[in-house]
Amino acid sequence: MTMTLSEADFAAPIDQRFFEDYEPGAVYEYGHLSVTEKEILDFAAQFDPQPIHTQPEWATTGPFGGLIASGWHTTGLMMRLFADHYLSRNASLASPGVDELRWPAPVRPGDSLRLRATVVSARASRSKPDRGLVHTRGELLNQDDQVVLSLIAMNLVGRRP
Repeated sequence: MTMTLSEADFAAPIDQRFFEDYEPGAVYEYGHLSVTEKEILDFAAQFDPQPIHTQPEWATTGPFGGLIASGWHTTGLMMRLFADHYLSRNASLASPGVDELRWPAPVRPGDSLRLRATVVSARASRSKPDRGLVHTRGELLNQDDQVVLSLIAMNLVGRRP
């Protein structure tokens, strides 16, 4: 079970959250998720079968000095925290995409990860007045406060009726 880590959280619970609740400049933190060697190996075997993700012995001689999670696995872990805590359960409509996806540091077995979500901007739609577009800087940090993933998420969110 993950939880809110920041001093403040949204005033509205996740199942009553609307576009108006996403205030630019607000910062929220949620966590923690841990990743195991087995999870890294299982994900990589199915989706990203490169030796740095699938062969622990080989990975010790590789560029990262050990087994690391696929960036796509790391993105999935970030999305889990994002969906569990940040995205509205009643007004999230879709996402037109993600910008600036980066993996500046690797995720390793045993890492404990948390999400930092910063509302960058929120603007009402001009063509569809029942919704708005929220841009969020998402960062996944490990137990050493290293950023292991960063991105700008775009989400369409319904406006409060």
